[in-house]
Amino acid sequence: MSFYIYYYFTKDGLSVPKREDIKKILIIGSGPIVIGQACEFDYSGSQACKSLKEEGYEVILVNSNPATIMTDPELADKTYIEPIDPEVVAKIIEIERPDAVLPTVGGQTALNITMKLEEMGVLKKFNVELIGANIESIKKAEDRDLFKKAMLKIGLDVPESGLVSTVEEALEILNRIKLPIIIRPAFTLGGSGGNIVYNREEFVGLVKKGLDESPINQVLLEESVIGWKEFELEVMRDKNDNVVIVCSIENFDPMGVHTGDSITVAPQQTLTDREYQNLRNMGIKIIREIGVDTGGSNIQFAVNPVNGRVIIIEMNPRVSRSSALASKATGFPIAKIAAKLAVGLTLDEISNDITRETPASFEPTIDYVVVKAPRWAFEKFEGADKRLGVQMKSVGESMAIGRTFKESFQKALRSLEIDRAGFGSDGNLKLSSYLSSLSPEERDIVFEREFIAPKEDRVFYVKEALKCGKSVEWICRLSGIDPWFMNQLKELVDEENLYEEECRTSGVNPETVRKMKSLGFSDRQLGFMANRAVIEDLYSKGPLFQKKYSMTLRYAENEIRNLRKENKIFPGFRVVDTCGGEFEAYTPYYYSSYDGENESFRTGRKKIMILGGGPNRIGQGIEFDYCCCHASFALEDEGIESIMVNSNPETVSTDYDTSDRLYFEPLTLEDILHIYDTEKPDGVIVQFGGQTPLRLAKALEENGVKIIGTSPDSIDRAEDRERFSNVVDKLKLRQPENGIAFNEKDAVKIANHIGYPVLARPSYVLGGRAMAIIFDEASLHNYINTAVELSPEHPILVDKFLEDAVEIDVDAICDGEDVYIGAIMEHVEEAGIHSGDSACIIPPITITEDLQNQIIDTTKKLALELNVIGLLNIQFAIKDNELFIIEVNPRASRTVPFVSKTTGISLAKTAVKVMLGKKLKDLGLLKMKKFPFVSVKEAVLPFNKFPGVDILLSPEMKSTGEVMGISYNFGESYFKAELAAGDRLPVNGTVFLSINDIHKAQILEEVRALYEQGFKLIATRGTAKFYNDHNIPCEMVYKVNEGRPNVVDRIKDLDIDFVINTPLGKVTRDDAYSIRQAATRYHVPTVTTVSAAKAAINGLLYVKKNKELSVKPIQEYYKEVE
Repeated sequence: MSFYIYYYFTKDGLSVPKREDIKKILIIGSGPIVIGQACEFDYSGSQACKSLKEEGYEVILVNSNPATIMTDPELADKTYIEPIDPEVVAKIIEIERPDAVLPTVGGQTALNITMKLEEMGVLKKFNVELIGANIESIKKAEDRDLFKKAMLKIGLDVPESGLVSTVEEALEILNRIKLPIIIRPAFTLGGSGGNIVYNREEFVGLVKKGLDESPINQVLLEESVIGWKEFELEVMRDKNDNVVIVCSIENFDPMGVHTGDSITVAPQQTLTDREYQNLRNMGIKIIREIGVDTGGSNIQFAVNPVNGRVIIIEMNPRVSRSSALASKATGFPIAKIAAKLAVGLTLDEISNDITRETPASFEPTIDYVVVKAPRWAFEKFEGADKRLGVQMKSVGESMAIGRTFKESFQKALRSLEIDRAGFGSDGNLKLSSYLSSLSPEERDIVFEREFIAPKEDRVFYVKEALKCGKSVEWICRLSGIDPWFMNQLKELVDEENLYEEECRTSGVNPETVRKMKSLGFSDRQLGFMANRAVIEDLYSKGPLFQKKYSMTLRYAENEIRNLRKENKIFPGFRVVDTCGGEFEAYTPYYYSSYDGENESFRTGRKKIMILGGGPNRIGQGIEFDYCCCHASFALEDEGIESIMVNSNPETVSTDYDTSDRLYFEPLTLEDILHIYDTEKPDGVIVQFGGQTPLRLAKALEENGVKIIGTSPDSIDRAEDRERFSNVVDKLKLRQPENGIAFNEKDAVKIANHIGYPVLARPSYVLGGRAMAIIFDEASLHNYINTAVELSPEHPILVDKFLEDAVEIDVDAICDGEDVYIGAIMEHVEEAGIHSGDSACIIPPITITEDLQNQIIDTTKKLALELNVIGLLNIQFAIKDNELFIIEVNPRASRTVPFVSKTTGISLAKTAVKVMLGKKLKDLGLLKMKKFPFVSVKEAVLPFNKFPGVDILLSPEMKSTGEVMGISYNFGESYFKAELAAGDRLPVNGTVFLSINDIHKAQILEEVRALYEQGFKLIATRGTAKFYNDHNIPCEMVYKVNEGRPNVVDRIKDLDIDFVINTPLGKVTRDDAYSIRQAATRYHVPTVTTVSAAKAAINGLLYVKKNKELSVKPIQEYYKEVE
């Protein structure tokens, strides 16, 4: 591999100082975390805020996401946690009168809003300038037809294509371009609405879907380049036409798999120097032609592996999803520098933070390999299409750095936290056991299917195929993966075979272990391979031997660890230096490698290590990264050195200047112990990274790691069912009747004793994984046999389900003597909906003062009895005015950022100070804060990415992100939250009602209010009769199976503006399902619970009456907190 240092390109050497005519800049954020636009933009937005404040500008921020560092009140001068909606942003512009708007660090959301503001004339009216990108360059890059013309003008090749705005136009294009055809909607994120069409039968429906997804009703129909190699360049340009290529990225998967769903590698690995120079030159021509003159861009290329033909796929005229990866891979902070370029600085005037000698006009050169691996959550969405295609479906990603592709590839896979310790051969035997049960012919059919239409576990099928002796050529032909990558993987398998043979004949050889470690193999892999026959035999004996199998695998892993210790086989830590070792690096940003070198140095300062949350996934997202960042900020306040360990490239916690020292490493016991032994910190924080570090707490303590805050034993007392029941009994508190089942017979016995319905779930879960409400014994048997792996090692918990209860969340801090209640949150949805998917309110609006006092008293009792030192979250349920404890989590929760943004008190930062020994009374935090405003948190759900999946909420969490609405009225706050989440509640029009018999009367007055305020009401037969009988005119509409036109026809005809559909308990895929699917498809706001219906009606009627939404920075709200 060759490495170069490039200097910037320039047409003239003029140096002009930064702009002094601009004083105030508005930054538009990206809103909630969604598939295709995740916390990469919290990272880029946070960097931009800091960067512009460094230069002396007043920064105004608008973003709706409370879980981000970006919306911390310290980051911008004024922070509007408001919906990113054209009218709302226009109002903020009218109030604040910024000189400029920076739209390039908020993803596609910010670009689209900016284009809308331009169309509305807002920017011209208030004399607001765009910086970072101009309207023309945005249009030229985002409008598919204009982009195609621009590329052809500079002599570059693009796929044969046609731009259409109607189905009729699309059918004409079909006569010119051969199938398969790729559909690419304009102005969308994450490939939303994109598809590959293979036949005429599917064509019309998929074109319609693409037109619906595009905010300008435009799609590009494009010649298919499926199977070609895909590359990206991150390019930056300043006003003097200096251009640098920050990073090249190559996709492991071929075209046809969205880049967000592909494993990606930096720098590119398979191009010759000449081919790479050609891409560089193209990238420079493109950014100049499009006209991005002060900032960063992402350019995607496809290369034909047969003849080398290069075509340009697209360009993002903004900081992209890949920019965070490129920044972390190179140490070159793209968003930070892009913000400085936007205000007139040039690349040669900006210094490199890491070297402190070189300017930003030096292109980064890296002498290591970076691999990003995506993570999916298909298990959350029953019936979802798991095949990977041109529409992104992954919810998170991990990144790993190593000296070679092999090493970083294996580290990236074990960073995903999917119970894989590398590239297979790790004791996870489910796939290999299944394949070994097939005949060779059947196995080949499975391999062909999985390679031609890949799913999330495709790399493990590759491993099994190589193990079965399939040739590199055979796998490459089916999968489209480049032979260079496949040969690298085959070499890993070859080394495995040699290692296992040596273990069988002469035992484990320390020198061979050293060699295997340099290839990225984990201790678990090496232990398994050295004992493969024994472990596979135990696994084959079934659930009764599950515990022995697990213990043997752990023992084998420990044997390898002990052998390494005896033979001093340890990794060294290398510095990420941006310049290939040519200049000294001053920023302690490390990765591990077994190449004999160690560049890490231990300081003499007091230090604390923070364990992050790893890749985003549903149930463990950006909220925990927020907490980890605040832990680092608190340590800085206390003069203590912070050491961050994490593997997520999207987040602020892995920014090299968030902590004093950063280790970009997998969050496994093996990897953490290496860092701990190197740094020898004074303590480790495990409370803030979600379930990831908590699962490791006990093993870390057993290995001599000092854990600060709540002890692992106290954590276990809260999470172990039997021990916690003893705590509840001791304090004379109430919890739903429950039991723990280690086998199917026990589960049935417990459920029959408690009485149905019951709530069943695996022990030690996050995000309600495999949690379900069970209504009868047959359903329980089905749940056990399909949803969970029940065994003595993995029991399930069975609780009495409290129907129609109100759920409550409390976040608190305990110092061992006193307890500070951050807030009491009331859930909008009733019990049975996962807390992460329910809207919640601060302060509670229906809970009596007596019950609130009872909640406070119970929280204090539990915190002190469990000896919590730091954060604690308790979930309660209120039924028939009785308070029940659902669960206690002595750790950071998903709601910590929401509570912190509402009250202005950073719970995470305060908790760290308590963990370091400070007392709440000394911090002035003994009483819960009071204020006159109302905050509403709403979940953001990804159903639009999974067509066919029912949108009904359940005990299993499905949301990817959250938003916040804040005002002095609950109705307005709820309306804002829904708007921010993507659902604009109507203030007039037609409301469709399909209400179950229990709930009809419960929302009688709300339905009456809709009618009285001029809404047209239509409903299914039973619902219509009920409301007509109560003097509320309501038109009857057919169900799907009753006749035409039916309710689905009315939705498709855009004749319905709001759907209220509340099914009962056991729901079949019938009319109700068809209604919800149609509503999702046509973007009609829909609620499926009576409590959400009441809140929505409250909100829309408030806004209808008051005509417009209020806006106010959170810094102003905090002045009223007492």
